[in-house]
Amino acid sequence: MAENREPDQTNANGEAELNIPKTLPLLPVRDIVVFPYMILPLFVGRKASINAVNEALSSNRLMMLAAQKNASIEEPGSDDLYKVGTVVSIMRMIKTSDGRIKILAQGLVKAVIKNFIPSSSFMKVKIERFEDKERNGVKPIEQEALRRTVRAQVETIIDLGKSISPDILMVLEGIEDSGKMADLVASNLGLQVESAQKILETESPSGRLRLLSELLSHEITLLSLQEKIQTKTQNEMTKTQKEYYLREQMRQIQNELGETDERLAEINELREKVKQAKMPEAVAKEVEKQIRRLEKMHPESAEAATIRTYVEWLIEVPWSVSTKDNIEIKNAKKVLDEDHYDLEKIKQRILEYLGVAKLKKDMKGPILCFVGPPGTGKTSLGKSIARALGRKFTRMSLGGIRDESEIRGH
Repeated sequence: MAENREPDQTNANGEAELNIPKTLPLLPVRDIVVFPYMILPLFVGRKASINAVNEALSSNRLMMLAAQKNASIEEPGSDDLYKVGTVVSIMRMIKTSDGRIKILAQGLVKAVIKNFIPSSSFMKVKIERFEDKERNGVKPIEQEALRRTVRAQVETIIDLGKSISPDILMVLEGIEDSGKMADLVASNLGLQVESAQKILETESPSGRLRLLSELLSHEITLLSLQEKIQTKTQNEMTKTQKEYYLREQMRQIQNELGETDERLAEINELREKVKQAKMPEAVAKEVEKQIRRLEKMHPESAEAATIRTYVEWLIEVPWSVSTKDNIEIKNAKKVLDEDHYDLEKIKQRILEYLGVAKLKKDMKGPILCFVGPPGTGKTSLGKSIARALGRKFTRMSLGGIRDESEIRGH
């Protein structure tokens, strides 16, 4: 195996680096990208993957992990895997009762798959270490600013409720290497595979930090909006629950005193009348909205009286009743003359209106409006027009004032 290993290397800080073989068994993983320094449990169930794990355990316990581009593919090929992955060490392995195995793996270094080695029982690959390369012109002070920004953003998303262990903040405080910080943060964010793989494949440590900062900014915006919505919803729920509790208390007190809930009976009566009126859907929704408002108000308030009158006015409108017009100008003139003495100008205007309506069947818009003080004949003229057209008459004023002599219907 000695000829298959890279020679010992030393990093920029003079620290000895791991001696990674050039050929390793490959374990495809779904829905996750593994980063260096990351420790995670993995369930392995595919036969080829189990064979690859066994091969690693029988030698140096090292494997190459690469994410699948499409998690639904059961038997991925070389084109179905990302070429940049992570070499991991298998720390522990447990066999489960369903035939699968569970391993605890620790990410070591990033690597690139150079080519696939044919194997009948599992996937094997030739790899090359993936080295970080900082872009030209990036100053140390700029990297420090990026590290501080990412630390602050991580702290913010934790405060906003992101499920991340607060211990990571203490770990980040002691990291001065931009690449290590980027990999550690990315491995704890639970990113989508595409976003995590993009960070994994970025050679520049400062570039990885910038990508992370953008993702963290987006996450902060989402979490802030989510918190705002939840707070608003909670406040509304608290208010509604309080009102419901108080109304229930009031009902129970009335029941104990033997009193009937007349207000509730009135509300139920209004709702029943709305059903019988067969209103258009839009009108019915508006009426129900006003009834709910009325239900929450004090029955003796001025606004409650206004809403009650408005709802009753809408109920009285003959939404589902219609008749066919019988426009005969001579008959209309006869009825108007029989019912009213003088008022020639008004009667002439009514006859003109009826004449136009008879000639233009699809006329829309014009409405006769009688204005004047009480007792001048407005209601009796309306009754005469209805009688002349063979209709029934309903008197409804804008103020919602009705009298006992009205004729309901249409």
